[in-house]
Amino acid sequence: MHHVILLPGLASDATLWRAQVPALSAAGHRVVVTDVHARFATLPEMAAALFAEHAGELVLCGTSMGGMVALEALRQAPQRVKALALLGSTARADTPQVLQLRRDAITLFEQGRVDEVLRANVAFAFHPRVGADSELVATYLDFVRRAGAVQLIAQNRAIMARADNVPLLAAIRCPTLVVCGDGDALTPPEHSREIAAGIAGARLELVAECGHLLTLEQPGRVNALLLEWLASVD
Repeated sequence: MHHVILLPGLASDATLWRAQVPALSAAGHRVVVTDVHARFATLPEMAAALFAEHAGELVLCGTSMGGMVALEALRQAPQRVKALALLGSTARADTPQVLQLRRDAITLFEQGRVDEVLRANVAFAFHPRVGADSELVATYLDFVRRAGAVQLIAQNRAIMARADNVPLLAAIRCPTLVVCGDGDALTPPEHSREIAAGIAGARLELVAECGHLLTLEQPGRVNALLLEWLASVD
């Protein structure tokens, strides 16, 4: 069995992994949801804290920003990463256009207009199939509101400052699973295809009728993929 570290995305918490923790634990894995993204200012600091707080070889499963932290961890200490799962993430640095969108969002957060940004982001966060699911949308809004403006600003700045990890991909040797919703509008499937193509032996899975928040939108499918993959990692 494996020591599995689940890394949430931007401004999210253990809620994002609420369906995966019991499923992976029931299979005998030691599962921890980390919050290093909420306690440190930069991705390198987050990755270093991850290793300082968890001993031995780790299986890193990161979604969105969590995947970026996982890639930074591999940059720092590849020998500590037994296996890697990247869900709805990217290895690319932000484009100038995306950087400007983040700057504009930060300005709104500083003005106390968090809900204005969140409401606009719902259409991009979810697949249209589930975008009208009021309970799921409320879950998303609740955990981002809990994070609050200070965390939204800090985590966006950490992402904006990250390195381009595309050149790192060829050096990754651990078993790697790459998963993306086929309707992900924030990190489109081309980003996951690029990651899988860049890592030797990586497995790519596209989840049908799914957007960016795949652990919430398609929990059963994500659980099945993770459990099957973890059983093959040894």
